[in-house]
Amino acid sequence: MHKFRMTALLAFALGLFGAMQANAAGLVVGGKNFTEQLILSSMTQQYLNAKGYTASLKNGLGTTIMRQALESGQIDIVWDYTGTALVVYNKIDEKLDRDQSYQRVKELDAPRKLVWLQPSELNNTYALAVPRQRAEDEGLNTIEDLADRINQAGKQDPDKKYLMGMDFEFASRPDGLEPLQALYGFSLDRSQVKQMDAGLVYTALRNDQLNVGLTYSSDGRVQGFNLKLLQDNKGFFAFYSAVPVVRQEILDANPKLAEQLNALSAKIDTAKMTEMNKKVDIDQLPIAQVAADFLRAEGLI
Repeated sequence: MHKFRMTALLAFALGLFGAMQANAAGLVVGGKNFTEQLILSSMTQQYLNAKGYTASLKNGLGTTIMRQALESGQIDIVWDYTGTALVVYNKIDEKLDRDQSYQRVKELDAPRKLVWLQPSELNNTYALAVPRQRAEDEGLNTIEDLADRINQAGKQDPDKKYLMGMDFEFASRPDGLEPLQALYGFSLDRSQVKQMDAGLVYTALRNDQLNVGLTYSSDGRVQGFNLKLLQDNKGFFAFYSAVPVVRQEILDANPKLAEQLNALSAKIDTAKMTEMNKKVDIDQLPIAQVAADFLRAEGLI
């Protein structure tokens, strides 16, 4: 019995020592290499420091590099997207709704000791956008409206072609343009599909060089360039809900951390994120300032 108690005490002490080490080393917040991720990671670092943690920042990373760093313990906390976890990390192309996507990635990462906390209302998915004035003139509110317009334009004047801009990947990927056209019942010939760098799509829409373009739903240029996102009324695009993801070891060492990060997540949605992205990409404000202003406005610091 004595030997058993000593073994149990030793195991407890080692576990406590490990937890103290995880806590004493501070928290490393990771982030990817685009505006939204730079804002989210900066916001999280500032928020945690205000809560009394010692948090450092390791952002500007590629998607797979960030994920590898999280799995290997080089990073403790990230914001990731349910769609990315399904498609990129787990190679799942099954159509799932918002809640199903979240539950699936949560289950898939549990054996890896990675915990998906509460999802925010930020959904950074693909979207079709049109210049706002064109949307008003043509009565475009949904992708179904757009499909009807494309079909009508082709019948009325075959020479008046509707032009759609998109990145190179979406034009050819198996869950891209072709199935989108099949679901919504419209058809574009090769001359109507303009493939370009994703960032150039926004500029071409602003300059009225495209009728419609493939964008991201929370990109700041949607607001900055006065574009309108068409409602995906048939649910073609996957959900990319932004969620804080934390290593289980870090949550065990910091009992209040999950609740605190969930409180932050609850304050973030697509509209607020779009505004923050705009402040950085269009208004050229510093990322750290935009993140801090949001935290203060929401009463988080």
